[in-house]
Amino acid sequence: MFSYDAELLACLQTPPDSVAGVLAMMQSIDNLTVPADGLKWFNGLYFQVTQAVAARLRVGGLADAAFLAQLDVQFARLYFDALRNSLVGEPIPDCWRALFSVRNHPGLTRIQCALAGINAHINHDLPIAIQSTCQAAALAPQHSSDQYTDYTSLNPTLDSLIEEAKHTLNVGKLGEAIPAGSVLEDTLAAWSVSAARETAWNNAELLWHLEPEAGLTAAFLDSLDGLSTVVGKVLLTPLPDLAILPD
Repeated sequence: MFSYDAELLACLQTPPDSVAGVLAMMQSIDNLTVPADGLKWFNGLYFQVTQAVAARLRVGGLADAAFLAQLDVQFARLYFDALRNSLVGEPIPDCWRALFSVRNHPGLTRIQCALAGINAHINHDLPIAIQSTCQAAALAPQHSSDQYTDYTSLNPTLDSLIEEAKHTLNVGKLGEAIPAGSVLEDTLAAWSVSAARETAWNNAELLWHLEPEAGLTAAFLDSLDGLSTVVGKVLLTPLPDLAILPD
């Protein structure tokens, strides 16, 4: 889709094993991508989110910093895996395909691409990342746990980043804002990262209990993908006569 996709694929070959490694890979993606690539705007927003997580880990005061750091890595790997697989034509979740298939669509705004990626990543990937991190730590995901308290302590910062992005990325090439009163404007206004992260934790608890039943687990993951895809397609509805992605 873009001339640098081979370089993009090359930088995704070795999955990161630390938060610093996650940040380095995101920086590489940002360096390669151009403003006409919708991937750039999701990756850029996610980069800011991960920087906020890294800052929180440096400050300390968490009950289980190792868990939160590992969750950050497991979570990011799901994005990197989806992007890598899309570049080589391997199957990926439909919610990710919704974004990656329109990376160069001229009728999409930066905020549409950014939030479509955040939607796929939180609503589909985050429950999987929470479950896998809990499995590695031999801890069940529970609302009464220290891990959940640390997890939710990030919400105010992440909410602030997303709200700021709704304003700073909600412009077209010449500064046009998304038309007032549009369905998309209402969708963006209603989207809450804290609510999405709470739902993700709830879904991780469900996945934990479904784990012995492979068929039910697969069906549940399919339903998460389906719901995330619907939201993603709404977010990625092209706007007429508004070309923001091209440089």
